[in-house]
Amino acid sequence: MPAAASLTPQVHWAQRHQELYLRVELSDVQNPEITIADNVLHFKAQGHGAKGDNVYEFQIQFLEPVEPQPVYKVTQRQLSITVKKVEKHWWERLTKQEKRPLFLAPDFDRWLDESDAEMELKAKEEERINKINFENRIPKDPFRHLKRGYLFMYNLVQFLGFSWIFVNMTVRLFMLGKDSFFDTFHTTADMMYFCQMMAVLEIVNTLIGLVRSPLLPVLFQVSGRNFVLFIVFGSMEEMQSKAVVFFIFYIWSMIEIFRYPFYMLSCINIEWKILTWIRYSIWIPLYPLGILAEAVAVIQAIPVFSSTGRFSFTLPYPISITIPFSVFLQLYLVFLFLGPFVNFRHLYKQRKRHLGPKKRKMH
Repeated sequence: MPAAASLTPQVHWAQRHQELYLRVELSDVQNPEITIADNVLHFKAQGHGAKGDNVYEFQIQFLEPVEPQPVYKVTQRQLSITVKKVEKHWWERLTKQEKRPLFLAPDFDRWLDESDAEMELKAKEEERINKINFENRIPKDPFRHLKRGYLFMYNLVQFLGFSWIFVNMTVRLFMLGKDSFFDTFHTTADMMYFCQMMAVLEIVNTLIGLVRSPLLPVLFQVSGRNFVLFIVFGSMEEMQSKAVVFFIFYIWSMIEIFRYPFYMLSCINIEWKILTWIRYSIWIPLYPLGILAEAVAVIQAIPVFSSTGRFSFTLPYPISITIPFSVFLQLYLVFLFLGPFVNFRHLYKQRKRHLGPKKRKMH
């Protein structure tokens, strides 16, 4: 039985100053053999073309020398070949023979006249030069990787610390129920002290420009928490057995076990959409609850500080007036409800930037 005769597929072509593009109209191509020898491209492949499923082949002798390593890409509908010219200039035609082969036609999807191709070439060159100039304007930071490593480790340590607090409190809550409220400080305070002392670095990082963030929201959050932790709770044993300690520590740790992993992954250019959404959404219920819990703690602390006289001081003679520390606690209450507006505004802007609707490009 004689072998089936090979057929010629339809081929579309276009060019640029340094490349030739061939698009072979074959679908479901199998076993393509594409080579260039003596400046002649040889093509042979099994595929589905105008004459159905068959073996298709063709040869093209190029007008001028080309590189002998063609690059091709197979898709379900067609096969594309890219051939590099040895000399970068415009050809008057594709083949050495003046009469164009019947199977060859212009690829109008990629076709450009010589003047258009030159404009495209100039545009690409200008883009390349602008990119180089832009990159040269940006000073290269030799400590960039060191800074990223430091920020990654800082966020990792804080994540582990607050995770320990959260898990510890959750386990004790399930095991002891409400009884776990009253000894929260004694079981988790050391770790909370460590994490909140570490949090002072966030102010430092912002001040020295290591982190691009407004200073006021960071300053309000860190100083506000540390005031409650070290002054209201840490300095008065009477406050350490209050149930409100549990709610404050639990809310703080619940916020941070999402915030710190988000920043940690950002240091290595990784983003999880679900984590991004949680990080910029969880503050909506938890921050107001945290402020309310802190306000309850301050209100409970006012009579305690008044009765003990702790941190009260007397103005020098001739005024000689004793100012109880409870006055500062009352002033702090005002700050506690006014200050967070700065944080809320900052967090709302961040949420809008990360989760807001994407702007459509105008054509």
